[in-house]
Order: sequence, then structure tokens, then C-alpha cells
Amino acid sequence: MTGTLKGERALWPSLLAPAQQGDDELCAVSAQGVRVRFADGRELLCGSSGLWNTNIGYGNRVIADAAAEALREASYLSVFRYENVYARRAAAALVDVCGAEHYQRVLFSTSGGAANDLVMKVARHYHALRGEDRRRIVVGLRGSYHGLTFGGFALTGDNLGQQLYGVDQRLVRHVTPNDTADIGALLARQGTQVAAVVVEPVLGSGAVPLTEDYIAELLRLRARYGFLLVADEVATGFGRTGSFFASQRWPGQPDLLVTSKGLTNGTSAAAAVVASHQVADAFTDTGALLSHGETQAGTPVTCATILATIEEMRRLDAVALGQRLSARLDTELTRLVDEEPRVAGTTGMGCFRALRVSAADGSPLPQTEVPALVTAIRDAGAIVHPGVHGIQLFPALTYTEAELTELLECVRTGIAAYTENSARAEAAT
Repeated sequence: MTGTLKGERALWPSLLAPAQQGDDELCAVSAQGVRVRFADGRELLCGSSGLWNTNIGYGNRVIADAAAEALREASYLSVFRYENVYARRAAAALVDVCGAEHYQRVLFSTSGGAANDLVMKVARHYHALRGEDRRRIVVGLRGSYHGLTFGGFALTGDNLGQQLYGVDQRLVRHVTPNDTADIGALLARQGTQVAAVVVEPVLGSGAVPLTEDYIAELLRLRARYGFLLVADEVATGFGRTGSFFASQRWPGQPDLLVTSKGLTNGTSAAAAVVASHQVADAFTDTGALLSHGETQAGTPVTCATILATIEEMRRLDAVALGQRLSARLDTELTRLVDEEPRVAGTTGMGCFRALRVSAADGSPLPQTEVPALVTAIRDAGAIVHPGVHGIQLFPALTYTEAELTELLECVRTGIAAYTENSARAEAAT
């Protein structure tokens, strides 16, 4: 680990085991298009769009120039007890792409996790304004991911150490995704106490899409019980699943929509909660003041990158590019399942996919083995994201056919290398 000798262990990176920290193989130095260069000199094909957020590739000059101009012209302006024109323009643009017939106002935040904290506040405050103070429970899905801030962490449906860190989940419930009976039973018991149901249109941890029947049932239950339905589109927004937002294909729209990641093409710490007319009017009509604020939310640079990203998405026709890439993924991933014995199946939609991999005995690959598989694919030339019993693929919407072919070849090569290495290790024991 060369970084250790150079005193470069000051950085404490997120979710990276101590034994891997300081390794130049994992220290990125630059990125352009769909490739990332590392401190050890290697350049790798990025199959994860950064952290699922560089939807139209790295190094977009239009977005970079917009950020630079905003920094020169305005430096820092806030939306904390003030407004700024950049935030006004970005909010209007977001309402437009979400659908102004249903949505009305935008609250800016700095991350998907913080935005989910904000959602919980808005939902509880909304019901209090309507005289329903008992509605404080927020429902999420098992296996979901909503961030690691204390509110978002409480809502996250995977066990990632909530008990260890003392995260308060007393007002949070979790139900099984795509199980209409489970959520129906919960609401039958506590429906008058539920403030909101928060769902990812495609669960991020396992790339599991919500079924049409489940979405229809959520909409029916909302009409019956009166909770707010929230679409957490942090990962699924900005063309990732075949439309600008995945919930735009639902037969009814959510009351709140959360967006981040692709919102600035990964260039700024930005997120937004887009509120429907019904939710916004409850605050406006009563003159209610929502208690929330973040120093870096809605700043000129973040809002300039939001505007530039939306403009570039339109110029590139990125949603259509993603749809074409998705169609090829359908074919190629099915072929991979058919041809590779260790690939057990594939889930997901659009450019949001997962591959389930089997162990030698045919059982699901243990989660403890997933990092080794990811490393083998990286050694073959591509960056992929760890998944449930396998890997996840999030290619940029702008991938060429040649780049997708290269990515899938790296996946094949990496799986073969992992299989050979694990067989050797087993034989040696």
C-alpha cells in the first residue's frame, strides 16, 4: 500500500475495509466519458456510473462550465431564510420535468439520505396541519436503501448496523416488497397512524422492480387510508429506468418525489424533494413554516449544475439512448444467464441491472464472497457495484454498443477468474 508510506492514510473512506484503505488501485485520479484512471496507472471502464450518478458520463463540459460560471458570478448564496435566482430557476425546471400538472414546489437538500430525513418531516407536518397529529409512522420496504443519515438510516430496510448506532426506528415499519397482503395487514392495524409510505420504484440493493400490481395496490391503499405516497427516485431518476422518472409510468403519481444522484450528473452534493400541489398547498394555505435547512442546499453552483444537467439530458436525448441500451441489455444479459453456469439470474430494468451469481455447489454466492468477485471483474478491466449474491450494473445512458460489449466481456472474464481462484483456494484447504 504505497499510500501508507506517503502519509496518505489521513483519508477515512466510506464502506472500504481498513485493509484496503490507502491502496492506489482504489484511488481514482481522473475520469472522462465512461472511464476512470487510478493512481496505479490503470484506466478502467466504469460500469457503475460513478455511484449510479454520472448518467451521461464523466467530464461533461456544459455542466462544468455552468458550475464555473455560477462560482464566479455568485460564489455562495443560500435558500436559508433567503432565496436566490439559481434556486428559483432550478426548482421551476424540476417541476417542469416532473410534471407541473401534479407537482408544484421543490425543497432542496444535499444528499439522498438528508432528503429522506426531510420527507419524514414534511409528511408528519402535513398531517399535523390537517389535524391528524397521530399520523407519525413512516413505512418502508424490507431490502430498501434510503441513506445513512439518522432518518434515512431508520427507513433503510437492510440491516446495516442501525441497532449498533442507536438509530431510532420506533416510528418506522418495514413490509415485504411486492407483497400486497403484508402492507394491507399493516395498514389494517395502524393505517390511521401512518404518515407516509416510502418506496424505491426499483429497490437499490437488489435491483428489484416494484410490480404493476403492487403499485396499483399502493395507490388504492393511499386513497383508502390517506397516507402520503413517496417515490424515492434517488437512484431511478434521470433516465435510469427508461423514463425521466420511474414513477411517471405509474397510473397515479406520488405525493412526494425524491431525486439526487443523476440530478447534477454527479457533479454537486445536491438532492431535491418535489412536492405535489396537495402537499404544497397545505403549507401555503396555513402559512406553516417547515423546520428544515441545510447550508449547502440550493446554492448557485448546485442549481446551475441541475439546470445544465437537465438541458444536456434533453440535448443528448438521453432517455431514448437509455431505452436503446436497455433493449440490448435485455438480450445480452439473458444470453449471459444461458451461457454462464455461474450466473443464476438477472433482475432490474432499464440501465439498472443486477446479476445473481452461484457458488460452486449451486447455492447463492455468499455475501462475503461478493468483494472478491467485484475485484476479479475490476482486474479484468471494469468497475461494477457489489449486489445481493452478485453484482450490479449501471452503465451510463451514453454507452456505445462497443462499450457495452466491453463491459460484458469484462464481467465474463472476471466471473471465470473468480471461479478459478476460488476453486484453487478450495483445493488448497
